[in-house]
Amino acid sequence: MADKKSIVIELRKISKTYSGTVETPVLFDIDLAIVKGSLNSIIGQSGSGKSTLLNLLGTLDKPSLGDVLVNGLIVHNMDDDRLAKLRNQTMGFVFQFHYLLPEFTVLENVLIPISIEKNGKVSEQDRQKAMELIELVGLSEKMNVMSDSISGGQQQRTAIARALMNEPDIILADEPTGNLDSDTSRSIYKLFCKINRDLGTTFIIVTHDDRIAAQTDRIIELKDGRIVSDKINKNVACPI
Repeated sequence: MADKKSIVIELRKISKTYSGTVETPVLFDIDLAIVKGSLNSIIGQSGSGKSTLLNLLGTLDKPSLGDVLVNGLIVHNMDDDRLAKLRNQTMGFVFQFHYLLPEFTVLENVLIPISIEKNGKVSEQDRQKAMELIELVGLSEKMNVMSDSISGGQQQRTAIARALMNEPDIILADEPTGNLDSDTSRSIYKLFCKINRDLGTTFIIVTHDDRIAAQTDRIIELKDGRIVSDKINKNVACPI
């Protein structure tokens, strides 16, 4: 079992049911601990509960039963303001759809998280940090280009830089390469691996791509709302 001090997110006996005209159970009795600095993938067929699990890990949704802990703190009883602050300081999100603002440049999009945190008062130091992140994701030449004028892969790289802006401990990515071709998907994964290796950022990646999952430290497989496999990949190296 992992050292408690090394666990950044923990789910204890989590179940999730969505209420509506008919109640829909999605997750059942999930126990899961995510270790600091690890590179994790969540796999499973459509409808297995992958995105719901990621949303619970990212505190974007609340469980029906059980506890969610971030850095040892039970979070689902926090008020919305405290939870939003914890999320903004601790986590970064990358989705299949990048949600960039088309009327903003690459640089302006990357600055959005810090602008929200500081009520629009972005410093020159913040701008310098954003520029360094844009360089990290390989988009220096696109820094002042409108975000709707760059390719899909470049837009996803911009979203990754934006997710890193508040120096999160954890990046949660939901099918981040789902709209990209194979070559671009591989380049995005290589970037995740580089960030994980160089910055020590924890990654939790929902993916349908078995090739990506096979190159992560840990593969968590869901089926019908339950974890059916949880494998540690030994001696996994970042792709070149």
